[in-house]
Amino acid sequence: MRLHRNLVFTVIDSIKLVFNEGEYADKVVQKALKRDARWGARDRKFVAETIYEMVRWKRLYNEIAGTKYHYTTENVWKNFAVFAILKGYKLPDWNQLQDVPERRIKGKFDELQSQRVFKESIPDWLDELGVKELGEKHWSKEIEALNMQAEVILRTNTLRTNKVSLKNKLAEEGIETTFIEGYPDALRLIERANVFTTACFKDGLFEVQDASSQLVAAYLDVQPGMRVIDTCAGAGGKTLHLAALMENKGQIIATDIYESKLKKLKIRTRRAGVFNVTTKEIDSLKVIKKMKGTADRVLIDAPCSGIGVLRRNPDSKWKLQPEFVENIIKTQAEILENYSQLVKVGGKMVYATCSILPSENEKQVKHFLKNNENWIITKDHKVSPFKTGYDGFYMALLERKS
Repeated sequence: MRLHRNLVFTVIDSIKLVFNEGEYADKVVQKALKRDARWGARDRKFVAETIYEMVRWKRLYNEIAGTKYHYTTENVWKNFAVFAILKGYKLPDWNQLQDVPERRIKGKFDELQSQRVFKESIPDWLDELGVKELGEKHWSKEIEALNMQAEVILRTNTLRTNKVSLKNKLAEEGIETTFIEGYPDALRLIERANVFTTACFKDGLFEVQDASSQLVAAYLDVQPGMRVIDTCAGAGGKTLHLAALMENKGQIIATDIYESKLKKLKIRTRRAGVFNVTTKEIDSLKVIKKMKGTADRVLIDAPCSGIGVLRRNPDSKWKLQPEFVENIIKTQAEILENYSQLVKVGGKMVYATCSILPSENEKQVKHFLKNNENWIITKDHKVSPFKTGYDGFYMALLERKS
C-alpha cells in the first residue's frame, strides 16, 4: 500500500486541529474532504478513516511513539509513523519519515496489549468507571466493540418511500445496501460512501441513523393523531422518525434549549416532507409548565456521557471528563422529573440515552420511580455494542397511572 503526500499532509494538519485546537473530529474530517475536489472515493476514504483511526488510538500511538502528549508537527508525524507501520504501509522516502524504528514500534505494540488502557486506548478514569459500572469482563468486551469502526446505517423515510424501493434507487446511484433483520426501516451500506450527495438524500428518501437509534421512536408506541412532545430533540433525527410512524397525522412538538439545533430540524422536516412538527425553544421552566399534562406521549432522549457512541465519536474519549459524567447524572434526574409532568394520565414516556452505564440508565429510572409512585415501568431495553455491533443505547417505556 502506497502513501500519497497530499493526502498524508492533510491528515497531519487535521490531527493538529483535533489534538491542539480541540476541534471535533467529524467537523475536521468534513473540512479535510473539501481540500481537493480532484480526490476520488479511495482518496477521501483514506483521509477520513486515517484521521478517525489516529484519534481513536491516540493514547496507544502516543505511548508507542514516546511523544508524551506534546503534539508538535514533529510529534504528529511520529504518531502517523506508528499508524502507518501497524497498518502495513510502506514508508516513503520523505524527510518526515526518516529513521522510523519499525521493529521497536511493533515490539512496543505487542508489549502494550496486556494493559487495557493502552490496548483499547482509553483514559485511566474511563477504564476505572467502566469496570465499576459493568464489571471487568463485560467492560472489556464493550470497550473493544466501541473501538470498531461504525457502519453507515440509513433509516428509510416511509413518508416518501419504502426500503425495497430505496434499496433499488440507491443501487442505481452506485450505492449497494442490505437489509438488517429486526430493523424494519433500516439499510446498511455494504461499503462506506458519501450518501449526502445522492439524489435519494436530496429527495428526502432517507436519514443517516444508527440501527440502535432507530429503535427509540418506535419504543414510544405512538399512533397517528396523537400529541407528542420530543423534549430534547436536537437536530431532530428521532423527531422525523416519530413523524413517519405517525404518518404525518397529529402533532409533534420538538423542544430543545438550543435554538440553533431546532433551526436545523426545520430544514430537515422540509426535505423529509414532514409537516406535523412545530419547534419550541426551552428558555425557562415557564415553557414546560404551560405544556403540563398535555401530551399523549413524551420522548426524553436525555443528554448523557455518550459512551455508547464512541465508535462514531472517538474524540469523545479525550474530551469527556469524570466531573461531566457526575454532573450529567444530576441533570438527567432533573429532566426526568420536569418533563414527566408533560404526560397526561394514562399517557406514556420513553427515557433514552446513548450510554451503556447503569448509573445513567436503569438506576436513573429506578430513582425516578421511587420518587413518583404514580408511574410504572412497562418495559426497558439495553443495546450492547458487543452483542449487536451497533451503538450502545438504553430505553425505558414508562406509563403515568394517576
